[in-house]
Amino acid sequence: MTAPSPSAPPSRSAQAKRAGGRWIDAWDPEDEAFWEQGGKRVAHRNLFFSILSEHIGFSIWTLWSVLVLFMGPEYGIDPAGKFFLVSMATLVGAVVRVPYTFAVAKFGGRNWTIIAASLLLIPSLAAFWVMEPGTSYTTFMVCALLTGIGGGNFASSMTNINAFFPLRKKGWALGLNAGGGNIGVPVMQLVALAVIGANGGPRVLLGIYIPLILVAAVLSALYMDNLTSVSNDTGAAKEAARDPHTWIMSLLYVGSFGSFIGYSFAFGLVLQTQFGRTPLQAASITFIGPLLGSLIRPVGGTLADRYGGARITLWNFVAMGLATSVVVLASVRESLALFTGAFIALFVLTGLGNGSTYKMIPGIFQAKALALGLTGEEAAAYGRRLSGAAMGLIGAVGALGGLAINMAFRQSFLTAGTGTGAFVAFLAFYAVCFVITWAVYLRRPQQVVTPDNAASGTKKQLGYAKV
Repeated sequence: MTAPSPSAPPSRSAQAKRAGGRWIDAWDPEDEAFWEQGGKRVAHRNLFFSILSEHIGFSIWTLWSVLVLFMGPEYGIDPAGKFFLVSMATLVGAVVRVPYTFAVAKFGGRNWTIIAASLLLIPSLAAFWVMEPGTSYTTFMVCALLTGIGGGNFASSMTNINAFFPLRKKGWALGLNAGGGNIGVPVMQLVALAVIGANGGPRVLLGIYIPLILVAAVLSALYMDNLTSVSNDTGAAKEAARDPHTWIMSLLYVGSFGSFIGYSFAFGLVLQTQFGRTPLQAASITFIGPLLGSLIRPVGGTLADRYGGARITLWNFVAMGLATSVVVLASVRESLALFTGAFIALFVLTGLGNGSTYKMIPGIFQAKALALGLTGEEAAAYGRRLSGAAMGLIGAVGALGGLAINMAFRQSFLTAGTGTGAFVAFLAFYAVCFVITWAVYLRRPQQVVTPDNAASGTKKQLGYAKV
Protein backbone atom coordinates (compact mmCIF):
# COMPACT_ATOMS: atom_id res chain seq x y z
CA MET A 1 0.00 0.00 0.00
CA THR A 2 1.33 3.40 -0.95
CA ALA A 3 1.72 6.02 1.76
CA PRO A 4 0.63 9.58 1.00
CA SER A 5 3.27 12.10 0.11
CA PRO A 6 4.05 14.74 2.73
CA SER A 7 2.07 17.30 0.74
CA ALA A 8 -1.07 15.20 0.54
CA PRO A 9 -3.66 14.57 3.25
CA PRO A 10 -3.73 11.13 4.85
CA SER A 11 -6.52 9.01 3.45
CA ARG A 12 -8.15 5.76 4.41
CA SER A 13 -6.55 4.07 1.41
CA ALA A 14 -3.16 5.24 2.62
CA GLN A 15 -3.42 3.62 6.04
CA ALA A 16 -1.49 0.42 6.47
CA LYS A 17 -3.62 -2.54 7.50
CA ARG A 18 -1.59 -3.89 10.37
CA ALA A 19 -2.51 -6.14 13.23
CA GLY A 20 -4.26 -4.01 15.80
CA GLY A 21 -6.05 -1.51 13.61
CA ARG A 22 -5.71 1.66 11.56
CA TRP A 23 -2.24 3.03 10.87
CA ILE A 24 -1.13 6.17 9.04
CA ASP A 25 2.27 5.68 7.41
CA ALA A 26 3.11 9.24 6.35
CA TRP A 27 2.55 12.13 8.72
CA ASP A 28 4.16 15.57 8.36
CA PRO A 29 2.12 18.20 10.22
CA GLU A 30 4.88 20.81 9.82
CA ASP A 31 4.13 20.84 6.06
CA GLU A 32 1.40 23.49 5.80
CA ALA A 33 -0.03 22.06 2.56
CA PHE A 34 -0.30 18.61 4.13
CA TRP A 35 -1.89 20.13 7.22
CA GLU A 36 -4.52 22.18 5.42
CA GLN A 37 -5.41 19.50 2.85
CA GLY A 38 -6.46 16.94 5.45
CA GLY A 39 -3.91 16.55 8.21
CA LYS A 40 -5.73 19.07 10.39
CA ARG A 41 -9.01 17.16 10.11
CA VAL A 42 -7.39 13.87 11.11
CA ALA A 43 -5.50 15.46 14.00
CA HIS A 44 -8.62 17.17 15.35
CA ARG A 45 -10.63 13.94 15.16
CA ASN A 46 -7.99 12.08 17.15
CA LEU A 47 -7.77 14.98 19.60
CA PHE A 48 -11.52 14.86 20.28
CA PHE A 49 -11.66 11.15 21.10
CA SER A 50 -8.39 11.33 23.01
CA ILE A 51 -9.96 14.00 25.23
CA LEU A 52 -13.00 11.80 25.84
CA SER A 53 -10.95 8.83 27.01
CA GLU A 54 -8.57 10.96 29.08
CA HIS A 55 -11.53 12.78 30.64
CA ILE A 56 -12.99 9.54 31.97
CA GLY A 57 -9.52 8.42 33.07
CA PHE A 58 -9.19 11.54 35.23
CA SER A 59 -12.66 10.97 36.66
CA ILE A 60 -11.77 7.45 37.75
CA TRP A 61 -8.37 8.58 39.06
CA THR A 62 -10.07 11.10 41.37
CA LEU A 63 -12.86 8.70 42.30
CA TRP A 64 -11.74 8.31 45.90
CA SER A 65 -11.61 12.06 46.46
CA VAL A 66 -15.43 11.90 46.34
CA LEU A 67 -15.96 8.39 47.71
CA VAL A 68 -14.40 9.50 51.02
CA LEU A 69 -17.17 12.10 51.27
CA PHE A 70 -19.66 9.22 51.45
CA MET A 71 -17.68 7.57 54.25
CA GLY A 72 -19.35 8.69 57.47
CA PRO A 73 -18.59 7.58 61.05
CA GLU A 74 -19.97 4.12 60.33
CA TYR A 75 -16.89 3.44 58.19
CA GLY A 76 -14.54 4.05 61.14
CA ILE A 77 -11.92 6.01 59.17
CA ASP A 78 -10.50 9.29 60.52
CA PRO A 79 -9.44 12.30 58.34
CA ALA A 80 -5.78 11.23 58.30
CA GLY A 81 -6.84 7.81 57.02
CA LYS A 82 -8.92 9.40 54.27
CA PHE A 83 -6.04 11.64 53.17
CA PHE A 84 -3.87 8.53 53.00
CA LEU A 85 -6.42 6.75 50.78
CA VAL A 86 -6.49 9.52 48.20
CA SER A 87 -2.70 9.80 48.40
CA MET A 88 -2.35 6.16 47.32
CA ALA A 89 -4.43 6.85 44.20
CA THR A 90 -2.19 9.82 43.42
CA LEU A 91 0.95 7.73 43.88
CA VAL A 92 -0.07 5.01 41.41
CA GLY A 93 -1.35 7.59 38.94
CA ALA A 94 2.09 9.19 38.92
CA VAL A 95 4.09 5.97 38.61
CA VAL A 96 2.09 4.45 35.74
CA ARG A 97 2.54 7.56 33.61
CA VAL A 98 6.02 6.40 32.59
CA PRO A 99 5.00 3.03 31.08
CA TYR A 100 1.84 4.60 29.65
CA THR A 101 3.98 7.09 27.73
CA PHE A 102 5.98 4.35 26.02
CA ALA A 103 2.93 2.17 25.46
CA VAL A 104 1.88 4.59 22.71
CA ALA A 105 5.04 3.77 20.78
CA LYS A 106 4.74 0.06 21.50
CA PHE A 107 1.07 -0.47 20.60
CA GLY A 108 0.02 2.68 18.69
CA GLY A 109 -1.93 5.66 20.00
CA ARG A 110 -5.36 4.35 19.00
CA ASN A 111 -4.70 0.81 20.18
CA TRP A 112 -3.38 1.89 23.55
CA THR A 113 -6.27 4.31 24.06
CA ILE A 114 -8.66 1.38 23.66
CA ILE A 115 -6.68 -0.71 26.15
CA ALA A 116 -6.26 2.14 28.65
CA ALA A 117 -9.97 2.98 28.56
CA SER A 118 -10.94 -0.67 29.05
CA LEU A 119 -8.60 -1.03 32.04
CA LEU A 120 -10.67 1.60 33.89
CA LEU A 121 -13.33 -1.07 34.39
CA ILE A 122 -11.09 -2.82 36.94
CA PRO A 123 -11.03 -0.10 39.65
CA SER A 124 -14.64 0.90 38.95
CA LEU A 125 -16.02 -2.61 39.38
CA ALA A 126 -13.79 -3.22 42.41
CA ALA A 127 -15.07 -0.09 44.16
CA PHE A 128 -18.66 -0.99 43.23
CA TRP A 129 -18.18 -4.35 44.95
CA VAL A 130 -16.57 -3.23 48.24
CA MET A 131 -18.05 0.22 48.94
CA GLU A 132 -19.98 -0.39 52.17
CA PRO A 133 -19.42 -0.10 55.96
CA GLY A 134 -17.57 -3.03 57.47
CA THR A 135 -15.09 -3.38 54.61
CA SER A 136 -11.50 -3.42 55.88
CA TYR A 137 -9.26 -0.39 55.45
CA THR A 138 -6.76 -2.57 53.57
CA THR A 139 -9.41 -3.46 51.01
CA PHE A 140 -10.28 0.19 50.52
CA MET A 141 -6.60 0.98 50.07
CA VAL A 142 -6.18 -1.68 47.39
CA CYS A 143 -9.17 -0.28 45.51
CA ALA A 144 -7.78 3.26 45.82
CA LEU A 145 -4.46 2.04 44.42
CA LEU A 146 -6.27 0.51 41.44
CA THR A 147 -7.90 3.82 40.53
CA GLY A 148 -4.42 5.22 39.99
CA ILE A 149 -4.32 3.66 36.52
CA GLY A 150 -6.70 6.41 35.43
CA GLY A 151 -3.86 8.89 35.95
CA GLY A 152 -1.77 7.10 33.35
CA ASN A 153 -4.22 8.01 30.58
CA PHE A 154 -2.96 11.58 30.68
CA ALA A 155 0.61 10.61 29.78
CA SER A 156 -0.31 8.34 26.88
CA SER A 157 -2.86 10.81 25.57
CA MET A 158 -0.46 13.77 25.65
CA THR A 159 2.34 11.77 24.01
CA ASN A 160 -0.03 10.63 21.26
CA ILE A 161 -1.53 14.07 20.54
CA ASN A 162 1.92 15.71 20.63
CA ALA A 163 2.80 13.66 17.54
CA PHE A 164 -0.31 14.74 15.60
CA PHE A 165 0.14 18.53 15.76
CA PRO A 166 2.73 20.97 14.35
CA LEU A 167 4.89 22.93 16.77
CA ARG A 168 2.96 26.16 16.08
CA LYS A 169 -0.24 24.48 17.34
CA LYS A 170 1.11 22.36 20.17
CA GLY A 171 0.37 24.82 22.98
CA TRP A 172 -3.28 25.02 21.99
CA ALA A 173 -3.67 21.30 21.22
CA LEU A 174 -1.88 20.03 24.31
CA GLY A 175 -3.70 22.57 26.47
CA LEU A 176 -7.08 21.54 25.08
CA ASN A 177 -6.26 17.84 25.40
CA ALA A 178 -5.06 18.18 28.98
CA GLY A 179 -7.81 20.63 29.95
CA GLY A 180 -10.49 18.31 28.59
CA GLY A 181 -8.95 15.51 30.61
CA ASN A 182 -8.51 17.62 33.76
CA ILE A 183 -12.16 18.58 33.63
CA GLY A 184 -12.94 14.96 34.47
CA VAL A 185 -12.11 15.94 38.06
CA PRO A 186 -14.89 18.52 38.56
CA VAL A 187 -17.35 16.48 36.48
CA MET A 188 -16.84 13.53 38.82
CA GLN A 189 -17.36 15.89 41.76
CA LEU A 190 -20.51 17.36 40.19
CA VAL A 191 -21.97 13.93 39.57
CA ALA A 192 -21.15 13.01 43.17
CA LEU A 193 -22.91 16.20 44.33
CA ALA A 194 -26.02 15.20 42.38
CA VAL A 195 -25.92 11.68 43.81
CA ILE A 196 -25.46 12.93 47.39
CA GLY A 197 -28.20 15.51 46.90
CA ALA A 198 -30.56 12.77 45.71
CA ASN A 199 -29.67 10.64 48.75
CA GLY A 200 -27.98 8.11 46.51
CA GLY A 201 -25.07 5.94 47.55
CA PRO A 202 -21.60 5.46 46.09
CA ARG A 203 -22.77 2.53 43.96
CA VAL A 204 -25.12 4.87 42.10
CA LEU A 205 -22.13 7.05 41.20
CA LEU A 206 -20.16 4.05 39.95
CA GLY A 207 -23.16 2.76 38.03
CA ILE A 208 -23.10 5.97 35.99
CA TYR A 209 -19.43 5.71 35.05
CA ILE A 210 -19.07 2.04 34.17
CA PRO A 211 -21.14 2.33 30.94
CA LEU A 212 -19.25 5.53 29.99
CA ILE A 213 -15.97 3.62 30.13
CA LEU A 214 -17.31 1.13 27.58
CA VAL A 215 -18.50 3.97 25.32
CA ALA A 216 -15.05 5.63 25.39
CA ALA A 217 -13.31 2.37 24.44
CA VAL A 218 -15.70 1.67 21.54
CA LEU A 219 -15.46 5.22 20.12
CA SER A 220 -11.66 5.13 20.32
CA ALA A 221 -11.69 1.92 18.29
CA LEU A 222 -13.99 3.41 15.66
CA TYR A 223 -12.51 6.86 15.13
CA MET A 224 -8.86 7.07 16.23
CA ASP A 225 -5.63 6.32 14.30
CA ASN A 226 -2.12 5.05 14.94
CA LEU A 227 0.99 6.81 13.57
CA THR A 228 3.83 4.64 12.33
CA SER A 229 6.23 7.55 12.85
CA VAL A 230 5.83 7.15 16.62
CA SER A 231 8.21 4.23 16.95
CA ASN A 232 9.30 2.46 20.08
CA ASP A 233 12.50 4.35 20.79
CA THR A 234 14.08 3.47 24.15
CA GLY A 235 17.08 5.59 23.14
CA ALA A 236 14.85 8.68 23.21
CA ALA A 237 13.78 7.87 26.75
CA LYS A 238 17.39 7.52 27.89
CA GLU A 239 18.40 10.70 26.11
CA ALA A 240 15.48 12.63 27.60
CA ALA A 241 16.31 11.30 31.07
CA ARG A 242 19.89 12.56 30.71
CA ASP A 243 18.80 16.03 29.63
CA PRO A 244 18.73 18.45 32.60
CA HIS A 245 15.76 20.30 31.11
CA THR A 246 13.61 17.21 31.62
CA TRP A 247 14.14 17.39 35.36
CA ILE A 248 13.92 21.17 35.55
CA MET A 249 10.57 21.04 33.79
CA SER A 250 9.51 18.18 36.06
CA LEU A 251 10.05 20.44 39.06
CA LEU A 252 8.06 23.27 37.47
CA TYR A 253 5.28 20.84 36.59
CA VAL A 254 5.16 19.73 40.22
CA GLY A 255 4.37 23.35 41.02
CA SER A 256 1.56 23.62 38.47
CA PHE A 257 -0.01 20.21 37.84
CA GLY A 258 1.07 18.72 41.17
CA SER A 259 -0.81 21.56 42.84
CA PHE A 260 -3.85 21.11 40.61
CA ILE A 261 -4.28 17.39 41.20
CA GLY A 262 -3.24 17.53 44.86
CA TYR A 263 -5.72 20.29 45.65
CA SER A 264 -8.41 18.50 43.62
CA PHE A 265 -8.05 15.43 45.81
CA ALA A 266 -7.80 17.38 49.08
CA PHE A 267 -10.20 20.34 48.75
CA GLY A 268 -13.33 18.54 49.95
CA LEU A 269 -11.53 16.91 52.86
CA VAL A 270 -10.01 20.23 53.95
CA LEU A 271 -13.46 21.85 53.94
CA GLN A 272 -14.87 18.98 55.99
CA THR A 273 -11.97 18.69 58.42
CA GLN A 274 -10.95 22.33 58.98
CA PHE A 275 -14.26 24.12 58.46
CA GLY A 276 -16.76 21.46 59.54
CA ARG A 277 -18.65 21.28 56.23
CA THR A 278 -21.07 18.39 55.66
CA PRO A 279 -20.50 16.08 52.66
CA LEU A 280 -23.19 17.90 50.69
CA GLN A 281 -21.82 21.34 51.60
CA ALA A 282 -18.28 20.30 50.68
CA ALA A 283 -19.34 18.69 47.38
CA SER A 284 -21.30 21.82 46.42
CA ILE A 285 -18.06 23.85 46.45
CA THR A 286 -15.32 21.34 45.68
CA PHE A 287 -15.97 21.11 41.94
CA ILE A 288 -15.64 24.86 41.22
CA GLY A 289 -11.86 25.13 41.51
CA PRO A 290 -10.99 22.08 39.37
CA LEU A 291 -13.60 23.12 36.81
CA LEU A 292 -12.14 26.60 36.33
CA GLY A 293 -8.58 25.28 36.45
CA SER A 294 -9.40 22.78 33.71
CA LEU A 295 -11.19 25.29 31.49
CA ILE A 296 -8.34 27.79 31.61
CA ARG A 297 -5.57 25.29 30.79
CA PRO A 298 -5.95 25.80 27.01
CA VAL A 299 -5.73 29.55 27.65
CA GLY A 300 -2.36 29.00 29.33
CA GLY A 301 -1.20 27.06 26.28
CA THR A 302 -2.46 29.70 23.88
CA LEU A 303 -0.79 32.53 25.82
CA ALA A 304 2.42 30.49 25.81
CA ASP A 305 2.15 30.10 22.01
CA ARG A 306 1.92 33.87 21.69
CA TYR A 307 4.19 35.27 24.41
CA GLY A 308 6.44 32.36 25.36
CA GLY A 309 5.81 29.62 27.89
CA ALA A 310 8.65 30.68 30.18
CA ARG A 311 7.31 34.22 30.61
CA ILE A 312 3.75 33.06 31.32
CA THR A 313 5.02 30.40 33.73
CA LEU A 314 7.21 32.88 35.61
CA TRP A 315 4.47 35.38 36.35
CA ASN A 316 1.98 32.63 37.02
CA PHE A 317 4.13 31.42 39.92
CA VAL A 318 4.13 34.97 41.28
CA ALA A 319 0.33 34.97 41.18
CA MET A 320 0.17 31.50 42.76
CA GLY A 321 2.34 32.76 45.59
CA LEU A 322 0.03 35.71 46.20
CA ALA A 323 -3.07 33.51 46.17
CA THR A 324 -1.45 31.05 48.57
CA SER A 325 -0.60 33.91 50.93
CA VAL A 326 -4.28 34.84 51.06
CA VAL A 327 -5.19 31.19 51.70
CA VAL A 328 -2.76 31.14 54.66
CA LEU A 329 -4.32 34.34 56.03
CA ALA A 330 -7.82 32.94 55.64
CA SER A 331 -6.79 29.67 57.30
CA VAL A 332 -5.33 31.51 60.30
CA ARG A 333 -8.42 33.71 60.62
CA GLU A 334 -10.74 30.74 59.97
CA SER A 335 -12.59 32.73 57.32
CA LEU A 336 -14.43 30.23 55.13
CA ALA A 337 -15.47 32.81 52.51
CA LEU A 338 -11.95 34.21 52.06
CA PHE A 339 -10.43 30.73 52.14
CA THR A 340 -12.79 29.41 49.49
CA GLY A 341 -12.34 32.40 47.18
CA ALA A 342 -8.55 32.37 47.40
CA PHE A 343 -8.38 28.59 46.99
CA ILE A 344 -10.52 28.75 43.85
CA ALA A 345 -8.27 31.52 42.48
CA LEU A 346 -5.29 29.27 43.19
CA PHE A 347 -6.97 26.49 41.21
CA VAL A 348 -7.38 28.83 38.23
CA LEU A 349 -3.70 29.72 38.35
CA THR A 350 -2.62 26.07 38.52
CA GLY A 351 -4.61 25.44 35.33
CA LEU A 352 -3.01 28.41 33.58
CA GLY A 353 0.43 27.20 34.63
CA ASN A 354 -0.32 23.66 33.46
CA GLY A 355 -0.88 24.96 29.94
CA SER A 356 2.20 27.19 29.84
CA THR A 357 4.63 24.68 31.35
CA TYR A 358 3.59 21.85 29.02
CA LYS A 359 3.95 24.14 26.00
CA MET A 360 7.57 24.74 27.05
CA ILE A 361 8.52 21.06 26.63
CA PRO A 362 8.31 20.73 22.81
CA GLY A 363 9.64 24.26 22.45
CA ILE A 364 12.77 23.48 24.47
CA PHE A 365 13.65 20.40 22.45
CA GLN A 366 12.88 22.16 19.17
CA ALA A 367 15.25 24.95 20.20
CA LYS A 368 17.93 22.36 21.01
CA ALA A 369 17.42 20.79 17.56
CA LEU A 370 17.95 24.14 15.84
CA ALA A 371 21.05 24.79 17.94
CA LEU A 372 22.45 21.47 16.72
CA GLY A 373 22.12 22.72 13.16
CA LEU A 374 19.06 20.66 12.27
CA THR A 375 16.40 22.21 10.02
CA GLY A 376 12.96 21.46 8.60
CA GLU A 377 11.44 18.04 9.18
CA GLU A 378 14.70 16.74 10.66
CA ALA A 379 14.53 19.34 13.43
CA ALA A 380 10.79 18.73 13.94
CA ALA A 381 11.35 14.96 14.17
CA TYR A 382 14.11 15.45 16.75
CA GLY A 383 11.85 17.71 18.81
CA ARG A 384 8.89 15.31 18.65
CA ARG A 385 11.09 12.34 19.53
CA LEU A 386 12.60 13.82 22.68
CA SER A 387 9.63 15.89 23.83
CA GLY A 388 7.34 12.86 23.56
CA ALA A 389 9.70 10.82 25.75
CA ALA A 390 10.23 13.69 28.19
CA MET A 391 6.49 14.24 28.62
CA GLY A 392 6.06 10.87 30.29
CA LEU A 393 8.80 11.54 32.82
CA ILE A 394 7.67 15.12 33.46
CA GLY A 395 4.03 14.09 33.80
CA ALA A 396 4.95 11.34 36.28
CA VAL A 397 7.06 13.60 38.49
CA GLY A 398 4.44 16.34 38.29
CA ALA A 399 1.74 13.98 39.49
CA LEU A 400 3.95 12.98 42.43
CA GLY A 401 3.52 16.58 43.53
CA GLY A 402 -0.11 15.72 44.17
CA LEU A 403 1.01 12.93 46.49
CA ALA A 404 3.28 15.35 48.35
CA ILE A 405 0.43 17.81 48.79
CA ASN A 406 -1.92 15.22 50.28
CA MET A 407 0.78 13.87 52.58
CA ALA A 408 1.60 17.43 53.67
CA PHE A 409 -2.07 18.02 54.51
CA ARG A 410 -2.20 14.72 56.39
CA GLN A 411 0.83 15.64 58.50
CA SER A 412 -0.39 19.21 59.07
CA PHE A 413 -3.77 18.03 60.35
CA LEU A 414 -2.17 15.33 62.51
CA THR A 415 0.21 17.75 64.21
CA ALA A 416 -1.74 21.02 64.31
CA GLY A 417 -5.35 20.20 63.42
CA THR A 418 -5.23 22.68 60.54
CA GLY A 419 -3.86 22.89 57.00
CA THR A 420 -2.03 26.20 57.54
CA GLY A 421 1.41 24.62 57.88
CA ALA A 422 0.99 22.78 54.60
CA PHE A 423 0.04 25.97 52.76
CA VAL A 424 3.12 27.76 54.11
CA ALA A 425 5.28 24.94 52.69
CA PHE A 426 3.53 25.25 49.31
CA LEU A 427 4.18 29.00 49.29
CA ALA A 428 7.90 28.41 49.78
CA PHE A 429 7.94 25.89 46.94
CA TYR A 430 6.29 28.34 44.51
CA ALA A 431 9.05 30.83 45.33
CA VAL A 432 11.64 28.19 44.39
CA CYS A 433 9.82 27.53 41.09
CA PHE A 434 9.83 31.26 40.30
CA VAL A 435 13.58 31.54 40.87
CA ILE A 436 14.34 28.45 38.76
CA THR A 437 12.15 29.63 35.86
CA TRP A 438 13.86 33.01 35.82
CA ALA A 439 17.40 31.68 36.26
CA VAL A 440 17.23 28.92 33.65
CA TYR A 441 14.92 30.29 30.96
CA LEU A 442 14.76 34.07 31.25
CA ARG A 443 17.88 35.45 32.93
CA ARG A 444 20.02 35.28 29.77
CA PRO A 445 20.26 33.23 26.57
CA GLN A 446 22.22 30.03 26.92
CA GLN A 447 25.28 29.53 24.72
CA VAL A 448 25.52 26.29 22.83
CA VAL A 449 28.34 25.10 20.59
CA THR A 450 26.97 23.59 17.36
CA PRO A 451 28.75 21.28 14.91
CA ASP A 452 28.80 23.99 12.25
CA ASN A 453 30.54 26.60 14.34
CA ALA A 454 32.55 24.43 16.74
CA ALA A 455 35.56 24.40 14.42
CA SER A 456 35.64 28.19 14.19
CA GLY A 457 35.19 28.59 17.93
CA THR A 458 32.06 30.74 17.56
CA LYS A 459 28.97 30.10 19.62
CA LYS A 460 25.33 30.18 18.72
CA GLN A 461 22.94 31.87 21.11
CA LEU A 462 20.07 29.68 22.26
CA GLY A 463 17.34 31.49 24.15
CA TYR A 464 14.40 29.80 25.83
CA ALA A 465 12.24 32.83 26.58
CA LYS A 466 9.85 32.01 23.75
CA VAL A 467 9.60 28.25 24.28
